[in-house]
Order: sequence, then C-alpha cells, then structure tokens
Amino acid sequence: MTTSETDFHVFDTTLRDGAQREGVSYSVADKLAVARLLDEIGVGFIEGGWPGALPKDTEFFSRARTELKLRHALLVAFGSTRKAGVRVEDDAQVRALLDAETPVVCLVAKSDVRHVREALRTTLEENLAMVGDTVAFFVSRGRRVFLDCEHFFDGYAADRDYGVRVLQAAFDAGAEVGVLCDTNGGMLPMGVGRVVADVRARVSGKLGIHCQDDTGCAVANTLAAVEAGVTHVQGTANGYGERAGNADTFALIGNLVTKMGLPVVPAECLPELQRVSHAIAELANIAPDEHQPFVGASAFAHKAGLHASAIKVSPELYNHLDPAVVGNDMRILVTEMAGRASVELKGRELGVDLTGQSEAIGRVVDRVKVLEADGWSFEAADASFELLLRGQLPDAPAPLFELESYKTSVEHWGNGVVVSEATVKVHVDGERVISTAEGNGPVNALDNALRQALVNRHPQLADVALADYKVRILGWRGGTSATTRVLIDTTDGVGEWTTVGVHANIVEASWHALVDALTYAVLRRPASAG
Repeated sequence: MTTSETDFHVFDTTLRDGAQREGVSYSVADKLAVARLLDEIGVGFIEGGWPGALPKDTEFFSRARTELKLRHALLVAFGSTRKAGVRVEDDAQVRALLDAETPVVCLVAKSDVRHVREALRTTLEENLAMVGDTVAFFVSRGRRVFLDCEHFFDGYAADRDYGVRVLQAAFDAGAEVGVLCDTNGGMLPMGVGRVVADVRARVSGKLGIHCQDDTGCAVANTLAAVEAGVTHVQGTANGYGERAGNADTFALIGNLVTKMGLPVVPAECLPELQRVSHAIAELANIAPDEHQPFVGASAFAHKAGLHASAIKVSPELYNHLDPAVVGNDMRILVTEMAGRASVELKGRELGVDLTGQSEAIGRVVDRVKVLEADGWSFEAADASFELLLRGQLPDAPAPLFELESYKTSVEHWGNGVVVSEATVKVHVDGERVISTAEGNGPVNALDNALRQALVNRHPQLADVALADYKVRILGWRGGTSATTRVLIDTTDGVGEWTTVGVHANIVEASWHALVDALTYAVLRRPASAG
C-alpha cells in the first residue's frame, strides 16, 4: 500500500528533525535501518534528511535508491526554497533536492513577517515569490510537494494574514500540503485549534501540523489540529527532536487510531508499535522510556492493590485499551502496596497456579511488605519474586545447596593488575564441595566459583552468564555505610531474567541475587530438558 493524495498523512521526520536531538548521531546504515522500521508501522511518508546540506544525508538518499524497499511509505527529501535574488534553476540547494530523486519533496519557508525581514533579510513579496517559484519548479518535474511553514503560529500572532498568503502561494503553485509549524513549541491545544480552524476556513488546500514539545503538549496540539481540520500530521519516533522534542509518532498513531477512529495506518501494523519503538531507541543508543504512552514497558503496569483487585475481575477496568493492540503487555507489579489480588495476578502472569492457596498468598503479601521495608524491590526482579512465591507453596523447589561459607579477596599487584578470587564451600545432595575461581571482580569470581561447584549436579548452569549488574545505594548517611540493593540480569542464551539482593555489604547483597539467579536457571530449565 502506498499513500494516495487524498489519504490522511502520517509523516515521520525521525531521520531529519528527530536527529537533532542532543546525543543522537545516526550513521547512514542506522538511517536505512530506522527507515525500514518506520515502514513497518505503516507511516505514509519518511523524511530522510537534507540532501546537499549534509553529506551523510546525500549518501543516504543515494543508497536508499537501491537499498530501501518500502512497502507502505514514500521517501521524502527536505530542503529550503530558493534563496532571495537567485533563480530557482541556479540554486544549488534546489538542485541537490532534485538529485535526491525522491517522489516527494518537503520545502521549508518562512511564514512569520519578522523572520522574513530579520532572518532572510528580504521583502515579504520576494519570500512569496521564493515559495511559488520553488514549488512550481518541483511540481513541473513530477514531484509531490509539501511546504513546512516555519514559525506559523508565532507569525500568526504577529500578522494573521501573512502566513495564509504563504500557504496560498504554495497551493497556487501546485503544493499538495501546507504544514503549520509550531517551531518554537510554545502553543497550547486550545490556541492551536482556534488558529487551525481560522486558517481552514480561509484556504482550500490540504493542511498539516508539525508540533514541537516545549510545553509538553506536542501530541495534544497535533490532535487538536486534527479535530480542527488538518489531515497531515508530522512526528518523530519516541518524540525525539531538538530541545524538548517533537510529537511522538507512536502516541500520534495510537491516539488517532484507537481514540479518534481514524485508520491512519494499516491494521496489521498497529501491533508493531512497541517493537519498533524499542528497536529505534536501540539504534539511537537511548534507553527506551519505560513510561512512554502506548509503547512503554510501564504503560500498562499496575502497582496499587486497588487496581489489581479490579483487574482481576476485568482488565478493561484499569486499562484504557487492550495492550496487545499496540504490541504491549499488561504487567502486575508486586510491592509493599500489593494486596492479595496483585499476588494472584502476578502468579498468573508468571505461570504459577495459586488456586486454593489462600494462606500461601497471605504469607507472600506479608513477606513482601517486610522485605520492601528493608530495601528489597521486586518490581524489576520477577525471577526473585517467582522464587519467593513458589517457596510458599506445598511443592516448593528444594534449595540447590546448603551454604557452609564463602570468601572473596581482591589483590592489587604492583604492575597494576587486579585479581579477584572467591572460594565457596557448599553441600550439594549431602556432598561437601569446595570450589575456587577467579574473576574480573569479587562478584564475577563468586559467580564462577558457585557455578563451578554446582555444574556437575546441574549441567545446564554451564550455559548461564551474567548479562548486567546494577547497584543502588539506599539510605546513605555519609561515609561508606549504607544499605546496598543489587540487581543482576542473567541469561542462558535463550532468555534473560532479573534477580535482587539487599544487604549492608555489597558482596552479600550480590550473593543473594546470584543464588536466586542460578536457582531460577535450574527452575526454568531442568536438567532433563537439556
């Protein structure tokens, strides 16, 4: 499916406007990968960058001609109108846009009289001619043309007519869309709706909206513009962009489809939203926002016991939509706020049958409250919580071992080499086992020594490795005395799980998390299963 001229447009500018976010620097290969991902959520247009202005963008468009096979989107090249006093045919930037060979060109033009006079240093009439000449040039060469009217809303406040004249000049020259840009991001929804409604009544062409998020209202402003009559919306993946960012493409699609009933992307693309959001975050080297609407890991996570009680009856009572619609999942968080319903729902989520286990559920609730008061947290440590839960059931898994003692040491040699060593003494199935191992730190050495002690009895532990290690200091009162919470991510090459440990001693806190990690590894993959 490609977007026809009469469709509602979802226009994504992650690769151009979104790339202006501080800390983001896409390689050409990254840009190609992001474009493919955006195509998978069904956007109609992907703005790839500014050819001629940036060598990387020029290379992107060159490679895109042979390397990008888009199913839903059309590729767009961005650039400015001709310069003042220069013939459009002689403008190098215009020529670079043409050389990009995209089916769509998005031009940016000044629509605020102050910017025309002070930034461009030209006349209002010359600016209109620049718009008309450049649009006509591309239309005559078979390009579809969109015009971004920069600073439209600020310009409207200063002169409510000039921006409309810019739009009309573009439409008269053959532009398909005139985009009203809240470039400084200072608008609120009620103001956007009022301005768009007025402009809609004064021009006949297709209107679009581009909102920055400086007031935290970019998505709301965009939706207000849609309500007032625009049929082309611009956004960026995860709201990336300069300063506070742009309207989030994923939130725009989620709201337009599920709240406003506008089928702006193919139905089969909607469940790809969360996956694509996280994949683009990975390419941008930015941690996904767990609390991002629709696609965040916490978007459908419930912590309060009151919520869980209602969700147990019907998930719709505390979810604004079925998370699966946008590719997400509902999660129950078990904390000191949890009640019996939270534990029951979390058990169901983890595949633990709690039917008829009322007393065990009560013990788990009480145990969680005590542990969390001491600094434990199970929100991000499902594996530790599952072990705690199963430990209260009649068929509780037996401990992997009985600890006699462990010891760690760190030796710093004169040549700068640091060596860590750990020795564990444990009893496994009645047999006393002593194991010593080295590591790149005391926790790594402990992990190696403990797995070495257990691997003969539990061979599946040979595939287990630490994937991440996080430390948080709780209740610091000065000096080095404080309670430490450790979260350990562990993998067996097939899946990954998180465990938690808490103690005043960081090594002991790590020990608790390590023991849970290895216990869970055996629980999830018994030796008989390979």
